[in-house]
This record gives sequence, structure tokens and C-alpha cells, in this order.
Amino acid sequence: MNTQDLLLFARTADTLSITASANQLEMTPAAASAALKRLEKQLETTLFVRSTRQLRLTAEGERFLVYCRQALDNLEAGKASLTEMRGEIAGELRLSVPSDLGRNLILPWLDEAMEHYPNLSLQLNIGDNLSDFYLDRIDVALRYGELEDSSAIAFPIIEVERILFASPEYLTQHGTPQTPEDLKAHNCLLYRLGNRVFDLWQLADENSQYRVQVQSNRVSNDAEVVRRWALNGKGIGFKSNLDLQPDLLAGRLVQVLPGYRSESVPLCLVCPSRKQVTPAVLMLRDLLREKCQQALQQLKKEVCSEVTARMLRDYDGRNRN
Repeated sequence: MNTQDLLLFARTADTLSITASANQLEMTPAAASAALKRLEKQLETTLFVRSTRQLRLTAEGERFLVYCRQALDNLEAGKASLTEMRGEIAGELRLSVPSDLGRNLILPWLDEAMEHYPNLSLQLNIGDNLSDFYLDRIDVALRYGELEDSSAIAFPIIEVERILFASPEYLTQHGTPQTPEDLKAHNCLLYRLGNRVFDLWQLADENSQYRVQVQSNRVSNDAEVVRRWALNGKGIGFKSNLDLQPDLLAGRLVQVLPGYRSESVPLCLVCPSRKQVTPAVLMLRDLLREKCQQALQQLKKEVCSEVTARMLRDYDGRNRN
């Protein structure tokens, strides 16, 4: 069988559209339709029920799709193994990354890598919901938090801290909280993952730990939306300092209650199994470690500079008085 016909069949099963799958594979709809008919003739069965309004898999088509995907995956694994033997960074990398971290920091890093490795191609899945490696056909995912699947392979990238943040305009209009309890008087921008809303914010200083139940008129399942609300002066947010690095450096957002800290969270690059650990994945691991470390070091340097400048202003003010 022609592997291109098998790939077309799998794509058509995903899209339920011959035109859409043909566009993805840079074919004409007529050529795609002819290829599917050729495959059906070889299998001596009907794979799709066609009508003027819809396309759907037959029972035989659903059964064959399982084996078709396995065959295509095995071929990809075979090509990847040869690439790995040669140590080449090439082929297709199917990557899932969190929404705002992906858009605001990682995209230019990936562009840089692909310019350096011209034989590397990328399928990028951006979103905060955890991708299913097998259903979404993901090779590797960048994820916050501890792993639930003990069989997965996780490469630690960096430890990040969640911070409180807001726009200068919001703080000018509504005042700046001085203690965690003050957050109850503010509109706090909330993030939802699945059915869970993260509205219990935990902070600590040198002496105590604080658990604050916050209130909000805005909740989103997309962390990028929470960030944009904060930029537009709609309230106070609570998320990774790495996600916010460009906005904090530019002064579009400022840290709130900097004297209080949250528990650090690991950021890991995760593969479902050892066979997905290719030279491209190892390159990506090393790239992310370097770039994330640089981003946080730059942020830390800027914060230290601001603190020093504030101390000098205070010292100068006291001397003048």
C-alpha cells in the first residue's frame, strides 16, 4: 500500500473532510478522493460513508484506522531511530507547550532552533489543558508540576515561583495590597483548569504561611487571558514569574507583595516513553534549560537593580531631611 494513501486516510478520519485533509497534504481534493477510492479497492471494503453534507467512518474504517495509525507510527519511529543512530537533529517534532509561556517566550526560541537545524520540522500545540500524548499525537510536552504518570520520562528544566502581579494603572486606581489579607478587598483574576478554579492563594513570609480565599468577577481556562486582563488593569493575578518575564522587564506589570513567596513549581519536558527521546528532544531540553535560566537571571538582576535604586533614593531622602 502507498504510505501517502494511509496518511491521507488517517488525516481524513481526523478532519472528516477530504478537502481539509487534501489541503494539509498539499493535494487537490480530486487527487485525495481518488487515493481514498484506491485504498478502498485494495482493502475490498468501504472506509467512509459519503453524502453531500457529511463524511463518516464505517465500522470497517474505524477498525482499520487503529492498524493504520500503528503502521504510520512505526514508520515514523523507524525513521527516528535511523536519525538517532546518526545523531542528526532532523524530522518532525510534535510539541505541546502552555499558552502564554509558549506565545511570549518559547516561540522565538523555537524559531532560533529551526534556523540552526534546517532539517527539523515542528508541529506545535499551544494550550493549558494537558495534551493526551496518544490521542493528540504529541511527542513531547512542556508541563508545570509533578508527573502523575510514573512511566513517562521527565527532564527537569527549571524551578519557577508563582508571584502576584498587576498593572501600575490598577494599583494607582485601587491601591497596593500590603498584606495577603488585603487581597480580599481586590478583584483577583482567576485561572481554571478543567473543573478546578484556583481561587485559594497560598503565600509565606519568614514567620507565617497564609491561605487566602480570593474573589473575582473574571475566570478563564486560558492563562494568557488572565495575563491580558492584568495588562488591561482588571485586577491582580497569580502565576509563574517566568511566564511574566517580558511584561515585568518592560514595566507593563509589577510584582505585588514581593516580600511574600509561594511554593516553587518544577517545569519539565515530558515524553510518554523512552522511544520518544530523540536527538531533537535532547536539543530542545538543553535549549529550554539555557533560555529559561537566562530569562530568570535577567529578571532577578532587574529586580535587584530596582531594590538597590529604591534603597539609594530612600537613603538620599533621609540625608536631605
